[in-house]
Amino acid sequence: MLKSTLLEAATAAGAIMRESFNGAFKISNKTGINNLVTEIDHASEKAIIGIIKKNYPDHFILSEEVGEIVMDSDYKWIIDPIDGTVNYANGIPLCCVSIAVEYQGKMILGAVFNPFFNELFVAEKGKGATLNDKPVQVSAKQDMASSCLVTGFPYSLLDEPNGPLEVFNTLIRRGIPVRRLGSAAIDLCWVAAGRFDGFYEHKLEAWDSAAGFLMVEEAGGKVTDFSGNYYSPYQPQILATNGKIHDELLDCINGRK
Repeated sequence: MLKSTLLEAATAAGAIMRESFNGAFKISNKTGINNLVTEIDHASEKAIIGIIKKNYPDHFILSEEVGEIVMDSDYKWIIDPIDGTVNYANGIPLCCVSIAVEYQGKMILGAVFNPFFNELFVAEKGKGATLNDKPVQVSAKQDMASSCLVTGFPYSLLDEPNGPLEVFNTLIRRGIPVRRLGSAAIDLCWVAAGRFDGFYEHKLEAWDSAAGFLMVEEAGGKVTDFSGNYYSPYQPQILATNGKIHDELLDCINGRK
């Protein structure tokens, strides 16, 4: 029932995204630079929450736009109604809906749906990760020099020591390709699928990564913070890799190499 509700919510939100793509809709800016929200974000979120509440009216919900809907429950739904809103607002189809389910503080289910590529990633704790019902696995690359990486650039941290630009500069000067797609949830899923070998970002919110980090773990990868500790989506830093390049990339991010 949990999984079917998750999939119903993800596909319903994806349909809303697809129907309104490249159409006329209202766009506003939240606090900060290029921190956009559209009326489609709100419509997607409303559909997701409606489906969850229909089946689980007593579950806790954390969603990007409405914040917390606090309930006394062991279950928490963590929702990003459109991850990659800037892409969506500009007609770039690198965006998705991301929904995760947490039980007693542990992530147990995640779904990330890009309706434009028709790619539905699903992860279930202890049961692996799939793309359109087919199992996915992280890549087998053994070293960072041969890897293809992906990242994002939080505008508020650009000039920090070992910040986004400094780490990016170090990597590209070594000839390592580093991409920026504009959707952390897609980045994580593409690590899970072996398209990228690693993803790092200096500042994310729980709804950006809750589903995607479970995807990487269930596909055989490794996810930590920048200190190498077990990852929690309630802290900002994330490093997700195939596991084989993890320590090498961690040293690079922390300025040790």
